[in-house]
Amino acid sequence: MVSSSRITIARKRRGLTLADLSERVGVSLQSLSNYETGRTDPTNETLARISATLDFPETFFRKSEVDLLPLDAVSFRARSKLAAAPRDAALAASTLALELNEWIESRYKLPAAQLPTLGRLDPESAADVLRARWGLGDAPISNMVHLVESRGVRVFSLPPEFSDVDAFSFWRNGTPFIFLSTLKSPERGRFDVAHELGHLVLHGEERGLHGPPAEKEANAFASAFLMPQDSVRSLIPDSPLPSQIVEAKKIWKVAAMALTYRLHDLGMLSDWHYRKACIELSKKGYRSREHRGLPTREKSQLLEKVFSMAHGRGITTRQVADELDVSAQELNSWIFGLVVTVRAGSGRVVPPVAASRPRLSIVR
Repeated sequence: MVSSSRITIARKRRGLTLADLSERVGVSLQSLSNYETGRTDPTNETLARISATLDFPETFFRKSEVDLLPLDAVSFRARSKLAAAPRDAALAASTLALELNEWIESRYKLPAAQLPTLGRLDPESAADVLRARWGLGDAPISNMVHLVESRGVRVFSLPPEFSDVDAFSFWRNGTPFIFLSTLKSPERGRFDVAHELGHLVLHGEERGLHGPPAEKEANAFASAFLMPQDSVRSLIPDSPLPSQIVEAKKIWKVAAMALTYRLHDLGMLSDWHYRKACIELSKKGYRSREHRGLPTREKSQLLEKVFSMAHGRGITTRQVADELDVSAQELNSWIFGLVVTVRAGSGRVVPPVAASRPRLSIVR
């Protein structure tokens, strides 16, 4: 039997319409529609052409049916209005990455979710409450990805072709997930994680709030969570110069424009000073990139540790991809292009060093 849903997911993953795939495979649009609705199965010859066209092994299409993530369960953070093709492709990629998460959870004990429901609070108060519950105080957060992973959030990367998708998040069977673009600046990536964390704690599994109001709340939460007002007020004078903002952004590892917005929101920059600072920072290019910014993007520590442990047990990334019936390139696109390092001359896998590791153990 052929899994009709997997034909749909593979097609959407490649950003193709039914008409596109019909033309490339050489079957009628009606036949292809019947394959995807499960009315009929393709012949072995047709399945081979579908497999070659979509670059998924034939075994992928003979696995059990899978449900594509529903659009209303996902919070998309995009730079502009998102077209259907890249949106559906990103959803398809994340649906496949969930199978990797199942593979991991069947072998390793991962941190349990520790995200409270804070939807009744305003974003500023919710950020303060979450910081207090997690014992963060007002200190700057050294690594946002590591922090949320240690509290049970699963973080995966988006394939690089999705340049219009910044990030998105959702809950799945009680587990929170965040998917991140690897094309944004390190500072923007940190803000995206905080933004998606805001969606997870403010809007919960039901996703009752969507659109601009939800995005505004998540932005406000991210700003407050990354830059606590007591910390900002104690370290930055009122009406700071743009040069002082550029220097101070290093404290919280945020973009200069994000800190400028936060200062205005806290009343530390008047409307006039805010506009003047934005104009000057824009002239220096800070709207598009961070000069002398963070050197590298934050990546998943949990995935690095999982694959380090797997390699230590003789399981290669290629073998994991084969078990999931996807290519190694496809798998790599979900795990931040992970490359496990090996200490020269020893042949021993060396996990990356970090200040705070999420708890991880093998399921026996």
